[in-house]
Amino acid sequence: MPRLRRMLFLVLATFGTLYLVLCVAAFALQRSLLYPAPRRTPPLENIEGFSRLPLGEGLYVDLFYLPAPPGAPTVVHFHGNGEELLGQVGLGTLMEARGLGFLAVEYPGYGASPGSPTEQDIYAAAEAALTWLRAKGVTAQQTVLSGRSLGTGVAVEMARRGHGARVMLVSPYTSISDIAAMAFPFLPTRLLMRDRYDTASKATSVKLPVLIIHGEEDTLIPVDMGRRLGKLFPQAVVETVAGAGHNDVLEDPGKVFKNRMASFALGQP
Repeated sequence: MPRLRRMLFLVLATFGTLYLVLCVAAFALQRSLLYPAPRRTPPLENIEGFSRLPLGEGLYVDLFYLPAPPGAPTVVHFHGNGEELLGQVGLGTLMEARGLGFLAVEYPGYGASPGSPTEQDIYAAAEAALTWLRAKGVTAQQTVLSGRSLGTGVAVEMARRGHGARVMLVSPYTSISDIAAMAFPFLPTRLLMRDRYDTASKATSVKLPVLIIHGEEDTLIPVDMGRRLGKLFPQAVVETVAGAGHNDVLEDPGKVFKNRMASFALGQP
């Protein structure tokens, strides 16, 4: 019996050590998983529509901007974690064709922008871009905040800070902590997460009209998260896309849901 107890103790100690190592690795590597950060060189500031916004301390963030016609709203868009600024041109040209302005904001460490992405640094870049837009005469009442996947958390935080009049969320999540808990149920992810983007806790304070678009076959961010958020925002409309997953929810040939976003941004039915 003493020998059996010693063996049991060694097994439990080994398991505990391996589990601790796994937790430490998850804590250390989580940002590389959350922010795959596509890179692009050279910088884009010499291409029409692209510009560079200084952030201080040698940092900057790239922007893609199409000015609105006089009096029309401007859509400010925050992209997903596996995207970059250059990939937002198509959405921007569609919004421009519908009579809207468009501003897409790069994240630190993405594309050609220097730095490392974190929740707070992405918020800082987003707020700097919105301040830049205000200086161009675009008011908060003329601003429609838009986000896709990771960017939905950024859009909601900017709405919470009073930067827009409407909000559009494509494939939103309740929080990154909830996503991590689904992906790694055997880890204490809620204790380990450094960047949480807790949209659910902020939703009730966002009194603006909100449009939520979510693919019904989304296996990364379940459609039930979009539906749950639709009940938390005081003024939300949830539209689900049959047969669509996470990466193809806006990619239908007829651009039906991109045009739905444009109509919502314009205040149309």
